[in-house]
Amino acid sequence: MLIRDRLAHKRPVFSFEFFPPNNEKGERVLWRSLEQLAPLEPDFVSVTYGAGGSTRTRTVEIVGRIKRELGIEPLAHLTCVGSTRDEIEAVVERLLEAGVRNILALRGDPPRGQTQFEHTPGGFRYASELCAWLRDRWPELCVGGACYPEIHPEAESDEADLRHLRAKVDAGAEFLISQLFFDNAAYFGFIDRVRGAGISVPIIPGVMPITNVKQIERFTKMCGASIPNMLRSRLHGIAETTDGYDPQEVFWTGVSYAAHQCRELLDPPSRGPFRRQTSTVAGIHFYTLNRSPATRALFEILALARAVH
Repeated sequence: MLIRDRLAHKRPVFSFEFFPPNNEKGERVLWRSLEQLAPLEPDFVSVTYGAGGSTRTRTVEIVGRIKRELGIEPLAHLTCVGSTRDEIEAVVERLLEAGVRNILALRGDPPRGQTQFEHTPGGFRYASELCAWLRDRWPELCVGGACYPEIHPEAESDEADLRHLRAKVDAGAEFLISQLFFDNAAYFGFIDRVRGAGISVPIIPGVMPITNVKQIERFTKMCGASIPNMLRSRLHGIAETTDGYDPQEVFWTGVSYAAHQCRELLDPPSRGPFRRQTSTVAGIHFYTLNRSPATRALFEILALARAVH
């Protein structure tokens, strides 16, 4: 199943993201989470791709196993980092052999220890170049791309970020998955700018239920996302009243906030500056961090809310 076909015939779609573990214990955690989330019948699951060759083999192995053993459609991340065209071609051929036909084309983040992306001679500089090459070389593939509701951290401006996104879509990206965000107003504003720029491909917003305060503060600093003051105060309030971050209170604060986000995205406000007559989202992409409890709890809340509604 190609994701473009699913998006053409079903709304909303729901998907989960995982990362390849770097040891056997992590692999057991990953597969336990996959098995626990499989009954929710996601439309697809994505698996990230390590920089500099760190987890690339595992990515290919995992997406192939997901397809073969769980019967869930996988979306394999593919980056430009540290690879020549020949090396990337070898990875794509392995994915095709495993029955994988959906790829998320990314420039990729610099490997750990580096602060800037470095172009590999014989490789690609931008995700748009990778998109165009994939679509030309393997027309049977469905290729997606990434977008940043609060602007890519390296972008010079909103306008520059939109130009790069436009180039990626023109190069062949058939759908977009957003970086995580916690401010729906920022997402709705981004959608207005994107559609105003003539970009019409489906956009799936990325949502992450917070389960670890220090972790999410580190993530948002890296990817340029912001934490609304109300949410930050609530999270820091937990620390002040419990002499540390109570895991259960953080968990339910994160899940309930994510549920509010998702309800507003799926059933947008009818009043205010970001009012919508219909939903602007193609679905929701959940960043799981290879754990299932928060995502399962969030799904149950959303299912109940939509049943009541």
